[in-house]
Amino acid sequence: MKKRFYNNKINIIKFFDQKNLGSIPRIFLSSLLVIFFFYSMPIFLNFAFKDSLEYQNNSKAILAYTLNNGGSNKDDDNKVLNEKDLLVDIFSLNDLETDTVRLDASTIKQLFEDTNYTLKDVREKKLVKPVALTLLPNEIKMIENTKKRKEFFIQIVLPLILKENNNIKIDRKRLFSIINKNNNTNLEKKWLNKKYKQYGIPSKDLSILKIRMDEVPVSLALAQAAKETGWGTSRFAQEGNALFGQWTWSGEGLKPKDADKDQGHKVMKFNVLQASVRAYQRNLNTHKSYKDFRKARAELRDQDLPLDSLVLSEYLNNYAETGNQYVEVLKKIIKQNNLKDFDDAKLLPSSIELQSLI
Repeated sequence: MKKRFYNNKINIIKFFDQKNLGSIPRIFLSSLLVIFFFYSMPIFLNFAFKDSLEYQNNSKAILAYTLNNGGSNKDDDNKVLNEKDLLVDIFSLNDLETDTVRLDASTIKQLFEDTNYTLKDVREKKLVKPVALTLLPNEIKMIENTKKRKEFFIQIVLPLILKENNNIKIDRKRLFSIINKNNNTNLEKKWLNKKYKQYGIPSKDLSILKIRMDEVPVSLALAQAAKETGWGTSRFAQEGNALFGQWTWSGEGLKPKDADKDQGHKVMKFNVLQASVRAYQRNLNTHKSYKDFRKARAELRDQDLPLDSLVLSEYLNNYAETGNQYVEVLKKIIKQNNLKDFDDAKLLPSSIELQSLI
């Protein structure tokens, strides 16, 4: 018994000799340093890169549509937006086209014939000739045959709508390319800042940009243009290239005949039809009145479903004072004129850049 106790005593003394006493503090200190390193590194990185965090896409999960909570905290609708930033590309498009020539209806019809551009062919082949007219012909209201007048109007407006949708497709493709990268170049950051301004997103939230930067179904745009212009015959369409009857209180526009001279709104005026289409899309994609429209469109995207104009038109009751009645009129126009035939139509490319979209 005493011998065993003695041996244990020797072992304890050996454990606490000078060599072992020096190694324990070193192990303890090393452990503290490792813990401190891993704890402080995220804080350091956050500080070092705080100016570029909004562009770092460490997880695609943060870019998922925030629809489950109704998006109540993921939109900038309540913030004051700069109209100049929203419409700067539309203003520039207007400025470029100041010396436009108005072709008469017979010349336009001949142009369509020379290029073999017919709606029957479009419905069958789903390809549209890139004929971009700048102004509506005055004679369109003189075409007595209702069917021919409607088809003529669609032929004029369809390429313009497809062109703007193509512009959005190109931007959206670039946006997804940026999303799929962990870090972005300075050029990409500048592009994002430009798009944040154009789409009215002062918070610079990529998930909001993803929802707003999207197309408007061709059939829906055609139906609204038809409704707002009386198939191209209205004064606003003829004098101001206003295809969608957008209002303005500060910009250049045409005063409704029954409006007070000193008060009330004006209908926005454009130098070219293309600017009107772009302004219309920007309106649906940024104005707080169409937040539910954008949410419904995002839900269709999430479910890999086509952008159905009959579904999305339900959310445009705020577009006109007639509310739900306006929605029913849009649906009727879409159905009676088989406008959904054009939803999957593609604009024949006028450049190599557009070739990839077909």
